Amino acid sequence: MKEKKIPMRTCVVTKELRPKKELIRVAATKEGIVSVDLKGKAPGRGAYLILSKEVIEKAKKTKALDKKLEVTVPDEVYEALMALIPNA
Repeated sequence: MKEKKIPMRTCVVTKELRPKKELIRVAATKEGIVSVDLKGKAPGRGAYLILSKEVIEKAKKTKALDKKLEVTVPDEVYEALMALIPNA
């Protein structure tokens, strides 16, 4: 039987290639609305992050999401990402 292909995505901070399910997607619409996309199917431009405190802090510091999504990412999005980290 043929093996199922696992979709791979790259983290915008670490540039690591990982399976899509291991990463969290942040989506930005054409109107400039930025949100954490838990299902991975929200419309708009998307950027993927590894769900760890260090990566999220580095993304905020270097504005990696702002550059990738071509919008200004509000602090609430980073707070929502931090809230998703288990045992944070």
